[in-house]
Amino acid sequence: MYCDFAGNCRKSNRPTEQQGKPMKAMLLKKISSVAGNREPLEVVDIPDPVPVDGEILVRVTVCGVCHTELDEIEGRTAPPRLPVVPGHQVVGTVATKGPKSGRFSIGDRVGIPWIHSACGECPWCRSGRENLCPGFRATGRDVNGGYAEYMTVREAFAHPIPSVFTDAEAAPLLCAGAVGYRSLKLTGVADGQSLGLTGFGASGHLVMMTAKHLYPRTRVFVFARSSEERRFARELGADWTGKTDAEPPEKLDSIIDTTPAWKPVVEALKNLKPAGRLVINAIRKEEADKDCLLRLDYSTHLWMEKEVKSVANVTRSDVGEFLALAAEIPVRPEVQEYPLEEANRALLELKERKIRGAKVLRIRQPSP
Repeated sequence: MYCDFAGNCRKSNRPTEQQGKPMKAMLLKKISSVAGNREPLEVVDIPDPVPVDGEILVRVTVCGVCHTELDEIEGRTAPPRLPVVPGHQVVGTVATKGPKSGRFSIGDRVGIPWIHSACGECPWCRSGRENLCPGFRATGRDVNGGYAEYMTVREAFAHPIPSVFTDAEAAPLLCAGAVGYRSLKLTGVADGQSLGLTGFGASGHLVMMTAKHLYPRTRVFVFARSSEERRFARELGADWTGKTDAEPPEKLDSIIDTTPAWKPVVEALKNLKPAGRLVINAIRKEEADKDCLLRLDYSTHLWMEKEVKSVANVTRSDVGEFLALAAEIPVRPEVQEYPLEEANRALLELKERKIRGAKVLRIRQPSP
């Protein structure tokens, strides 16, 4: 018997070998600065979740660490209620199924992305743009996520994981990869045109691998403030690298911004060709360098029909299409693993831009 945060008690729904054991999770209880607090998430034992109609219970193996978790913890995209378990790049196996759930079998390996559910009835959902749904609910923000041993999800919003990937490789594909893929589509770039990437973390390195496959004649230019990120980009095949404010050898057709800052936006606009497009792949921007927007000059940054487009969330089709494409290439994410209990260290390193590829929490070893 377990009792939830509200004091509601019920029988455990776990597999037999787990019954009687509380679930370990990293819990966010209050909004705070990651740099100031350094341990914003607390290791706790909480009740295991129970799947309802149409849901599955997932035994989590790994969960990717995303900059969006920093936005949640620091309040830029605050959870609607606290406490909450973060994490939205979740890979695990189906432990049990709720009533009316028949898509997956017990033991199937599945992934859970940022999109946890949408209403399915609004004009946005009916037109295939469920990422814009007013009822969009995000994994790890609006509902408990994958920084835990178990979580539930509607089976219609879970994805089978291609066998070519390990659990750790698959995790960043579910957000960093999928939203990067959506960003790449939104650029409208054609083979042979030039593509810029500002920032080179989890999403940036997956976008470049994908772009190099889809558009073999396209030259990729990487702007990153960290020399380590620029070196990593060259290792993966970047045609040119430079600092955030560097001037590339040519103006670019499209640029994808994957940073949490404003300065790269202004610099990217300066480096676009006429009719070029900047796609901003960020759920929120930090306020630290917002004053740089005051230096935005119409003739330098916006004239000549330049475009700015934001990326809002992902759809299920984005995730499904990208997983299939990534398996075909195949994309091999660079991954740094941390135990679940070291989630705070991984988040602090992300905040401090100590990045090479993607960071992934290891919740448990996969079953033999």
